[in-house]
Amino acid sequence: MKRVLITGYNGFTGHYMAARLRQPDVEMVGLVNGATAGPAEIHGDLTNIAETRKIVAAVRPTHVIHLAAISNVTHGDPRAFYDVNVFGTLNLLEALAALDRTPDRILLASSAHVYGTPAVDTIDEAMCPQPVNHYGNSKHAMENMARTWMDRLPIVIARPFNYSGPGQDEARFVIPKVIGHLKRKAPVLELGNLNVARDFSDVLDVVEAYARLLDAPAAVGQAVNVCSGSAHPLRSVLDMAFEIAGFVPEIRVNPALVRSNELLRLTGSCARLWALTGFKPSIPIQDTLRRMLEA
Repeated sequence: MKRVLITGYNGFTGHYMAARLRQPDVEMVGLVNGATAGPAEIHGDLTNIAETRKIVAAVRPTHVIHLAAISNVTHGDPRAFYDVNVFGTLNLLEALAALDRTPDRILLASSAHVYGTPAVDTIDEAMCPQPVNHYGNSKHAMENMARTWMDRLPIVIARPFNYSGPGQDEARFVIPKVIGHLKRKAPVLELGNLNVARDFSDVLDVVEAYARLLDAPAAVGQAVNVCSGSAHPLRSVLDMAFEIAGFVPEIRVNPALVRSNELLRLTGSCARLWALTGFKPSIPIQDTLRRMLEA
């Protein structure tokens, strides 16, 4: 039986990851940094090394999916990105390496933010990372730190591009913000730069990719983009959402929401993911929007 430890279990992706892995031969333990709500959940603070070692020694996972992170690019405390994303991961890897039985696979969720804003249309894993914010820098530092453990631990690094689905935080991400306004029929929708195109995936496809990478021996030691391989202009996404909702609000561009270093087009290459797992995200964005509007 697999015993899977999922950090960030109570986050947006964690819920979907648990649902994807829920099978009779899989025992899951969810690590949450807050009050526990179920028998499969355990409270723990990854920035506390003693607490992390105690939890890992008790769970003795065969597989680990590390989703816990500070992922809000505009988070007000820059130091927290590194405390959680780098040193929290370091504590987890140290605790896993101390087990008398090494886990079969450890998936670390990084981010496409490590690439920064390269002047290319399609980004593959050979692109030299050049992050432009603390979130991207912390994830890049996490990846570099994790590589020092790859001779002892079977680590896979996933680099997800933009993805969405029901339950995503409206205050932090553009698609759920749009969907929230449409569901409330708010007359005005304030957004940042409308002339951007992004590689959007559905959260269901992302957790499927994570599950496939967890079972792909050739993925060990590699960084792998998790993306659809195609970019959708934000304006076309808005038009799709308005058509599905049957409601068109007034759109206003708020200069405060426009980032000075924003890349106009961001597309990932999913060739490595396909080669390693035979899978790539393919749920149409219209289906994602429809599910979010109906949720």
